[in-house]
Amino acid sequence: MTNATVPNRCRIVLIARAADPGATPERALAALEGGDVSSLILAGQGRDADSFQAWCEAIAPEAQARGVAVIVAGDTRVAGRIGADGVHLAASADEIAETVKRHNGRMIVGAEAGKSRDEALEIGEAQPDYIFFGRLGFDNKAEAHPRNLDLAQWWAEMIEIPCIVQAGADIASVEAAAATGAEFVALDAAVFGDGVDARAAVAEANRRLDATAPRFED
Repeated sequence: MTNATVPNRCRIVLIARAADPGATPERALAALEGGDVSSLILAGQGRDADSFQAWCEAIAPEAQARGVAVIVAGDTRVAGRIGADGVHLAASADEIAETVKRHNGRMIVGAEAGKSRDEALEIGEAQPDYIFFGRLGFDNKAEAHPRNLDLAQWWAEMIEIPCIVQAGADIASVEAAAATGAEFVALDAAVFGDGVDARAAVAEANRRLDATAPRFED
């Protein structure tokens, strides 16, 4: 988190992709100055392992010093090498279960939930630390995908494992995402898109969540 007090409502997860020209280390860290951010998912799509690791190393220590959990997508080796707080996987339930078992609580293990309730429940049986409704890099429309919103609302009402729901490329989409009852809302293009002021975008997202997001029970 970046604020002293954790808000009692849906929190922000930022997704920074190494191949995105807008997600430089400087912009990623500037985004964290915009207010409360729970965690930062670093994705290496389009980068080789060495350059991805170097990019992560330019971000992770300073993000963690701000109290933000750093999650590496798809590469447990890079996650371990940079001292990340966790790993984010798009994998089978068996692979996720094995990763959960191997790290045994020492590292956060998050999982993409698929496109249906049955897929999500199967992934949930592997006991990841969170379920993600969406796909990294696919928030290319202004609004959040209706399927992701529907699945997140169903999950939040029924299942105890926390969930993250992917918002859209318009910062205003955080409101519909938060209304699902999900614990976290993920932002990518809305913050790191071309010409976007990353710090101001996070500040606006927090303002909207403060004004409209449901409050959780203590």
